[in-house]
Amino acid sequence: MERVVTLEGISWERFNKIESDFDEVSSLKLSYLGGLLDIMAPISDEHENVKSTVGALLEGYMREKGIRFYRRGGFTLKKEGYSSCEPDESYCIGTNKKVPDIVIEVIITSGSINKLDVYKPQNIPEVWFWKSSQLQVFHLKDGLYEEVEQSVFFPDLDEREVSALYRLS
Repeated sequence: MERVVTLEGISWERFNKIESDFDEVSSLKLSYLGGLLDIMAPISDEHENVKSTVGALLEGYMREKGIRFYRRGGFTLKKEGYSSCEPDESYCIGTNKKVPDIVIEVIITSGSINKLDVYKPQNIPEVWFWKSSQLQVFHLKDGLYEEVEQSVFFPDLDEREVSALYRLS
């Protein structure tokens, strides 16, 4: 079972120390936003299965449509001094970029940090959340995330179809 511990009043310097102390512990996931730190542990089998399946479905769709993509995986995205988060999956569409076009977050147990606020300073164009067997897509427009019915990158992909395909897998 996943659990989230939230710590308040953590400086950026302290966060970096905590992050380096847990560097070798792959079962932990840290998210930081302006003094708030969420520590999620352990990452469950369900979490990993959903992440892998949703990623495989999206990659299969992109291959079928002939869309060039670069899988970036779950690397740490930081806005120095303010935010840090590691998405479950991430992709660049068309060309490989420093910042991915799409990040995917699987939410089994949520913490106190609003993940959209973590990704906003990095200008991540789309954030996809998988929660309760449903996919939600948020697109960054004029500095704010808004929920959309379809991805800007994949206008003919219906998020309900991805949810239905996942339940069939």
